[in-house]
Amino acid sequence: MKKHILIIPGDGIGQEVTTWGKAVLEQIASDNGYNFTFDEALMGHAAIEATGDPLPEETLNKAKASDAILFGAVGHIKYDNDPTLKVRPEGGLLGIRKGLGLYANLRPIVLFDELLEASSIKPEVLKGTDILFFRELTGDAYFGEKKRSEDRNTASDLMIYHRYEVERIAIKAFEAARTRNKKVCSVDKANVLESSRLWREVVQDVAKNYPDVEVTHMFADTVSMQLIKNPRQFDVIVTTNIFGDLLTDEASQIAGSMGMLASASIGDGTGFFEPIHGSAHDIAGQNKANPLASILSAALMLEISFGLKEEAQRVTEAVRQVLKHGYRTGDIATVNTDRNKILGTKEMGQQVLTFLKKSVLAEESKMSLV
Repeated sequence: MKKHILIIPGDGIGQEVTTWGKAVLEQIASDNGYNFTFDEALMGHAAIEATGDPLPEETLNKAKASDAILFGAVGHIKYDNDPTLKVRPEGGLLGIRKGLGLYANLRPIVLFDELLEASSIKPEVLKGTDILFFRELTGDAYFGEKKRSEDRNTASDLMIYHRYEVERIAIKAFEAARTRNKKVCSVDKANVLESSRLWREVVQDVAKNYPDVEVTHMFADTVSMQLIKNPRQFDVIVTTNIFGDLLTDEASQIAGSMGMLASASIGDGTGFFEPIHGSAHDIAGQNKANPLASILSAALMLEISFGLKEEAQRVTEAVRQVLKHGYRTGDIATVNTDRNKILGTKEMGQQVLTFLKKSVLAEESKMSLV
C-alpha cells in the first residue's frame, strides 16, 4: 500500500501533537510494509505570519494532491484580543473545508473506562457511553453572509442551509447508524429557526429510506442537558455546523478532556483528520499538551481513508494500554494518579509507540507457536 499524507501542524500545540500522530503512522507503515510518504504545509496564524494568508495556495494544492491530511490546530491569542482583525487563522480552516468539499465532521465520543474518574460527571452515568456525532461543515452562520452596519453598532450572520447540504450529511449519519445500534438523533432548533425547520423536514424525508433505523428529533438545548444527564441514550447524533461545534465541545467532558477526542472531516475525496482541541497557546512549547487525540485522529485516518480497520484498532488499543498502565498527561490526571506517571507530550507519545511495538512482538510470538 502506498499513501501520501500531508501534515499541517498549524498553530500552538498543533506543532507538538502532530509529531506523535505522524510517528504512529510511520510505525504502522514500518510494521506492515506500507509505503507512507509525508509532506508538510502552513495554515492558520503560522501561515499569516509567513505569507499574509491563513490558507496559502501552496497548502491547498498540496492538500488536494494528498491521500489524507493530519492537522493540528489553528488560533492565536492576538486575534482573540482584537476582533477587528480581518484576516484570521480560522479562515484557513474554513477555506480548506470548502476547497476540499469536506461537508461531514465525524466526532466519536468514546469513553475509555480507565478515564471514568477524569470526568466531572459521575462514573455510573458515563460508563458505556459511545456516541458518534455528525456535524455538518459547509453551511450555517459560519459560511452565511456577514454584515456590520456603517456605525459598527449592529452586526448579523446569515444562518443558511440548502436541502442538498442537509440531505447528504443525513445519509452519512443513517448509513453509520446501520453499522451501530440503529438509532439517529437529529438536533436542531425548529421551534424558532426556519433553517432548522428545513433541516428537520429533510432529515424526516431521508429517514423514510431507512425504516430499520429509529430516528428522533431534539432541540439543541435539550440535547445539551441530556448529554450530561444520560449520555448513553445516544448512538448517532446528526446536527448543524454551529450546534455540532458547541455540543461536541460539551461532550468532550464525557471523555475527560478535549485532549482525548479525535475527529474526521470527510466529503467525497481527501479526508482531513484532527483533534477537536484548539491551539492552547498558554501551554504551547512546554511539553504539556495531550497527544492522544492526534494519535486517535491518525487511527481514524487509517480506518476511514485507507480502510485499515485492524491497524486502526491496534493504535486505539495501544492508547488503551497506556491508560490502563496508569500513564496520564496533566489534563486527564486525577488526585489518585501516581505523580510519577504524569507525563509530558513527548513521553506520552513515546509510551504509545512502545505499546504499539509490543503488540507486534506479541503477534509475531503467536505466529511462531502456530
